[in-house]
Amino acid sequence: MHFNLTNYLNNVSDTLKTLVNEEKKIIKISDEIIKCNSKGNKILLAGNGGSCSDVEHFGGELICTFSKKDRKPVSTQLLTGPSSSLTAWGNDFEFETFFERQVEANGNKGDILILLSTGGGNLKKKISTNLIYAAKLAKKKKIKIISLVGKSGGYLYKNSDISIKIKSNTTSVIQEAHMSILHSICYYLEEKL
Repeated sequence: MHFNLTNYLNNVSDTLKTLVNEEKKIIKISDEIIKCNSKGNKILLAGNGGSCSDVEHFGGELICTFSKKDRKPVSTQLLTGPSSSLTAWGNDFEFETFFERQVEANGNKGDILILLSTGGGNLKKKISTNLIYAAKLAKKKKIKIISLVGKSGGYLYKNSDISIKIKSNTTSVIQEAHMSILHSICYYLEEKL
């Protein structure tokens, strides 16, 4: 199969255009972040692989600033590190429970857990089980779960308080859409905070 840049970019562009249909959910997610932050709670963030990079990028925007240098920070906990904890837990126990352990250590009632996953996780197929276990514990701790997913949506789409599913089966296209949603949230937060 020959790669066609025009076709790929058109696919990305067409997918991004469908995000206008998710405007209400994007605003709802943004408002939940504002409400959580105003009560002194924090945003917990996790993802795997490229989604890990994307969620860490978003965390950086929340902690620092996006377009306004004078905006106050949003209290944020990245569950994807530190590497010493991640490797210790993975070595002594198992990687698939690391995010769950982070929720146990850092999550409190009233916090929000934001999970990025291109497939949404599947216990039977052992896909993104670390995100599923984190979500299950978050639900027990009364932590609101927000997910951005793609493909079938998986476990997270069905078990999140708010979830946006990108209508694509292509990982890179889903990730492009997730970043556009996260940047849209940042613009909204900069205006409201």
